Amino acid sequence: MIRRITKLVVALSFALMVAGCHHNKVNNPIANVDSKQPDKVLFDRAMEAMKKGKYDVARITLQTLINTYPDSEFIARAKLAVGDSWYAEGTTAAYQQAEVEYKDFQTFFPNLPEAAEAQLKVANMHYKQMEKADRDYTHAMRAEDEYRAMIQQYPDHKLIPEAKQRLREVQEVLAERQYRIGRFYYLRESYPAAVARLKTLTDTYPLYSHSDDALMMLGRSYEAEAALLRTSKLPEMNKVKLIKQYDSEAGNVYSRIVERYPTSDKAADAQARLKDLGLPVPTPTPEAIAQYKAEEQSRSDLGRFGKMMSTFHKAPDNLARASKVGEPTLVEPQQTSAPQLIHEAQSMALGVPEGGNGTVSVEKTGGSDATKSDPIPRSAPAPSSTPESAAPSTPASNAGSDTGIGELTPNAAPAAQNGSSSSTSGTDSPAPTATDGKSSTPPPAPPQINEIENGSSAAGAANSSSSSATADQGSSSSKKKKKTGLKKIVPF
Repeated sequence: MIRRITKLVVALSFALMVAGCHHNKVNNPIANVDSKQPDKVLFDRAMEAMKKGKYDVARITLQTLINTYPDSEFIARAKLAVGDSWYAEGTTAAYQQAEVEYKDFQTFFPNLPEAAEAQLKVANMHYKQMEKADRDYTHAMRAEDEYRAMIQQYPDHKLIPEAKQRLREVQEVLAERQYRIGRFYYLRESYPAAVARLKTLTDTYPLYSHSDDALMMLGRSYEAEAALLRTSKLPEMNKVKLIKQYDSEAGNVYSRIVERYPTSDKAADAQARLKDLGLPVPTPTPEAIAQYKAEEQSRSDLGRFGKMMSTFHKAPDNLARASKVGEPTLVEPQQTSAPQLIHEAQSMALGVPEGGNGTVSVEKTGGSDATKSDPIPRSAPAPSSTPESAAPSTPASNAGSDTGIGELTPNAAPAAQNGSSSSTSGTDSPAPTATDGKSSTPPPAPPQINEIENGSSAAGAANSSSSSATADQGSSSSKKKKKTGLKKIVPF
């Protein structure tokens, strides 16, 4: 009996021990939550949601972490992860929200290494939304600004080589746009506009794949301007001086082709043009030759199939032509203005000193002095010496100067009417002037005016009666007769 009780106690003890061991091995997901940091748990859950593509859930979790634990060590990573969630969605609206988040991250944590990554992602978003050179270039300009900002703010970061290469590709697209516009003006012989575009292009983007061709068009534009001046009727001294300046500018452009792009296809043409202009031909340095060869060897081409498929996409098709060596332009030089070029040429052609106004202004600036320099002739007749024509001349001119050019014709009407009234009234009964200050009755109208008015009224009445009679006849003759009987049914 005792043995049975002992065995039973041992069995129960063993069962209890086994049950206790089995309870310790149960994996409860919330059993060890209290033993971990809650902000770390929220961050891990957000990262897991992002891996599964649940970006809304990830952002809600991250915002909970940011708002609940503002002093957590995961705050910086959480703010960056919010931007990453928008960036991963890839839509236009999501990119806008991502840019806001990345900019906020740079504002709050400018010294962290991730700040450079945030800046690079902002630039990459605009890079992905770039379009071809002949389309909207807003994102290309924004991408250029953002890449430049990253290179200048974080010059020692490990991502700088990637940012520079992307910047070269963006500048290739922007340069291609300037090249097409400049070539358009050049082919239509609008040389000042062509010079402005091509000079801005060659000064800003020297790594452009067609810079030598752009420089060649620029030099020929200068020569075309000089050729047009030789056939003009300007003063000989000013004309010779301006022609010499254009030839000098063309020579500088051709020399730049020889020195900067020595082995290009346009180098031989540039040397020939320098000889024709009587200018010295420079000798390129070995460093310039090696640099240009390295740039050309680094470029690639899409091929026929790639060019054909690029027509179905809005992305630029000339990114492969971008150079992979050389320093991109970080500081954009001052752009050349076509109106400024025309103004300088006119000033030199007319012999106006520098800083003077070589053009004739058509607009009026208002005030009493505006009428003295008004180049537009008046349509009113010359005022007579009588007081009545002299009185309204001043307000008419002032009104024209205040309201602008479009008011010149209406203001001439009072002067013309005053002139006609003074010529018909004669000198026996002068009309009262505006400066008398006395109220006087106007003289009776001359009889011939009444006769003309009576005649005109009689003639007008006769014409109106005759026209009304004619209209009545025409209306009565054009009336259709009513159909009766079978004619209502049969149309013929």
